[in-house]
Amino acid sequence: MVNTQVQVGKLTLRNPVVTGSGTFGFGSEMAQVVDLNAVGAVVVKSTSREPRLGNPTPRIVETPAGILNAIGLQNGGVDNFIEEKLPFLRQFDVPVIVNLVGYGVEDYVYLAERLTAAGGVHGLEINISCPNVKHGCDFAVDPRLTRELISAVRSATDLTLITKLSPNVTDIRPIAEAAIEAGSDALSLINTLLGTAIDIRKRKFRLANITGGLSGPAVKPVALRLVWQVHQALPHVPLIGMGGIMSANDAIEFLLAGATAVAVGTATFVNPTSVTDVAQGIEQYLKDNGIADVNELVGAVQA
Repeated sequence: MVNTQVQVGKLTLRNPVVTGSGTFGFGSEMAQVVDLNAVGAVVVKSTSREPRLGNPTPRIVETPAGILNAIGLQNGGVDNFIEEKLPFLRQFDVPVIVNLVGYGVEDYVYLAERLTAAGGVHGLEINISCPNVKHGCDFAVDPRLTRELISAVRSATDLTLITKLSPNVTDIRPIAEAAIEAGSDALSLINTLLGTAIDIRKRKFRLANITGGLSGPAVKPVALRLVWQVHQALPHVPLIGMGGIMSANDAIEFLLAGATAVAVGTATFVNPTSVTDVAQGIEQYLKDNGIADVNELVGAVQA
């Protein structure tokens, strides 16, 4: 027997693999092909105060090693989530983490208060780093703004807080430190890299939004480097690593770099069962290598 449990804030995950926000819907969309009770946590699609229509189409394009998306955080709003999405998720024995987005501090505080009172939500992922909406990275590029936001949300809830960081900064470490100092229990990294694509026949941008967030295998080396850097700066802080994880081997690299848990996102579009496949692959790796506890891997990479 091997131990696959990890701790992220107040949350005990049965294994270190969670779903990536934005790629798994609100759980019900994937429940016919994925056993939600077999994942570490279900991280649902971004939820905002009011419904959002998202960006105009086309808003997703394939790249040679991933995808560019400019969905624009489309969702039905927090009332819709609590009334229609959350009851389904309450059926399962799995932590539910809601990704929050807002225009200002007051939006995030309102969402935290509503979701804490609703019951059935176990953690909040504070999205300060979406690159494909105009206000999306405001809080993620300035430690002062990060600290202000997370402090306000921390005062509004006792749920586990996870701050999602942007790679689109000169140095991610001051942002990470500000979030933790303000009361975040853990960090998610990374969100997508800002990019674009052009149709040379039409001589037009392929995304209506012009720019979008790049995800998939292309970003994995960048994500690994940032996870390692943040782990070196904050060695006792739980990190959820993400960015191009397609297999258990990819996930294990993130654990060795310093991640306590990992999120599987874009891989879901290629293989809908990838999140559970990765979890099973990690467990098999532990057995094959005589490792009794998955936590022994965290930050164990050697120079």
